[in-house]
Amino acid sequence: MAHEAIQIPGISHASLKSYVIGFALSMALTIIPFAMVMFGLGSRPFILAGIALAAIVQIVVHLHYFLHLDRSSEQSWNLQAILFTFLIIVILIAGSLWIMFTLHTRMM
Repeated sequence: MAHEAIQIPGISHASLKSYVIGFALSMALTIIPFAMVMFGLGSRPFILAGIALAAIVQIVVHLHYFLHLDRSSEQSWNLQAILFTFLIIVILIAGSLWIMFTLHTRMM
């Protein structure tokens, strides 16, 4: 009896090469902002922009190489769930900041 791989819709399998590429990119995107801060490579706004840009790119790298999210139709539900989670987090943070700012102005 031959063992056949079972294909489950919505689940993709990655290779070792994909994981190594993702790990290398993640390391580079961690080391670059660290080096910018440690060696003072640029002004403060430039360093902050570099850190923010590296963080956003690193999120995309993790979603693609480790969570295997892409634009395929099988991954659309997973991508929608992540986008909805991001929306809820943004609403939660924005609402909390709004409440704190309003309370601060009313107490002054």
